[in-house]
Amino acid sequence: MAHSGESDRRMHKLLEEHLARHGLKQTRQREAIFEAFAAAKGHVSSEELYEVVRARHPEVGAATVYRALKLFCDAGVARAHHFRDGVTLYEREGHHHDHLICTGCGAIVEFERALIEEEQEKVAAEHGYRLTQHRHILYGLCAKCQKKELGSARSVR
Repeated sequence: MAHSGESDRRMHKLLEEHLARHGLKQTRQREAIFEAFAAAKGHVSSEELYEVVRARHPEVGAATVYRALKLFCDAGVARAHHFRDGVTLYEREGHHHDHLICTGCGAIVEFERALIEEEQEKVAAEHGYRLTQHRHILYGLCAKCQKKELGSARSVR
């Protein structure tokens, strides 16, 4: 998913407004972490982001990256997901999409389907609900893992 300069500026403005509301300053370290996060493709763990940031800014610690990601979530520029065993992955906040996750290798595919969104709204309305948010995650085996599984089954015979 490509990110535009306009989207990056909007994210940066949201972060600046959040910092100002809470009496926090935009530090050089936060700025370096923000730039690395804004450039990240898809989902990233705090450890993965730390490695990227540390390569250019060795003075930045892992705890600082973790705290910055929490701050980004609080500011509405990032969203945390708990897809895998104890690993929190972060992605840019933005347009809504759902996820398909491989239970074999952990690959994540983002997708959008208007029909799913419409059906969710109908189900909510049928039960007297007004949806405010949702997460739709499908789990299964990707084609690569299915081939591996098939190959393993054949070699056992």
